[in-house]
Amino acid sequence: MAALVSRASLLRSKKLSIHKVWFHQSAVLQSGSQSGSQSGFFPAAEGVMLPTGSFSNRVAFITGGGTGLGRAMTTTLSQLGAQCVIASRKLDVLQKTAYEISSQTGNKVHVVQCDVRDPQAVSRCVDQMESLTGLPDVIINNAAGNFVCPSERLSPNGWKSITDIVLNGTAYVTLELGKRLIQSQKGASFLAITTIYAESGSGFVVPSASAKAGVEALFKSLAAEWGRYGHRFNIIQPGPIRTKGAFSRLDPTGAFEKAMIGRIPTGRLGKPAEIANLAAYMSSDYATWMSGAVIRLDGGEYVSMAGEFNELRRVTPDQWTMMEKLIRGTKGS
Repeated sequence: MAALVSRASLLRSKKLSIHKVWFHQSAVLQSGSQSGSQSGFFPAAEGVMLPTGSFSNRVAFITGGGTGLGRAMTTTLSQLGAQCVIASRKLDVLQKTAYEISSQTGNKVHVVQCDVRDPQAVSRCVDQMESLTGLPDVIINNAAGNFVCPSERLSPNGWKSITDIVLNGTAYVTLELGKRLIQSQKGASFLAITTIYAESGSGFVVPSASAKAGVEALFKSLAAEWGRYGHRFNIIQPGPIRTKGAFSRLDPTGAFEKAMIGRIPTGRLGKPAEIANLAAYMSSDYATWMSGAVIRLDGGEYVSMAGEFNELRRVTPDQWTMMEKLIRGTKGS
């Protein structure tokens, strides 16, 4: 009996030792000292993917086109021959971006000031665009807003500021343009940029998660309803991508970036050009049978966080050897 008690005590002691070592190792990895080493297997190809001229004689309208992902998508579409129209509230930012992209690509980039939260402003924006370029062939709803906040600290104004931009703004732009395109009997590709947590939800960004989920429901619904008018609706869910605007509000101290990289199987953040290439493909004639699709581009982050036992990737080979001995030595249930 004493031998059995002693063996059980030893087994518990070994388990505790393994747990201590494992959690210590996890803390080291999460600190960033070893994370991201696999990124060399997954380099980012940032050149333009589609053939030159893929968007010749096409008009593309991009909300939030002056900065971040919007700027990257505008640059790629302009390089591929599109006449781009970019919109946001900050006219000076738009003008600077338009000049720089036009100088780079040789194609005209138009600017239209627009507050997507205001349906009347959206209508005026579309009026102006029609006079400049005619109705667009490609519409990318990229304008967004977000900030981190415990939900118990969230004010009604905080909720409204995000949902007005993300959900209402996307709806106003999509419905205004959709109705005019239907009346003109002109087909178009609509694309929305959401996020991986639109599907799962996420604490501390509840207005954004709720609004992005609403955008996805809107686009899936219209994909079913408006295909008869020649309209396609698709969605990209980006994982974490370093852009100045997003990271300044979501990771102001830089504390979370290493942890993010540590949980991404490809070991790195995404690049704006990678989203831009995917957006161009989904909006092009190469993807005319794609509608109602939700494409996740996140380096595997979503599935990494979702799996019950995925954290076991932090266990070292030596720790596995110890654990296997314990598992083999455990009898019964």
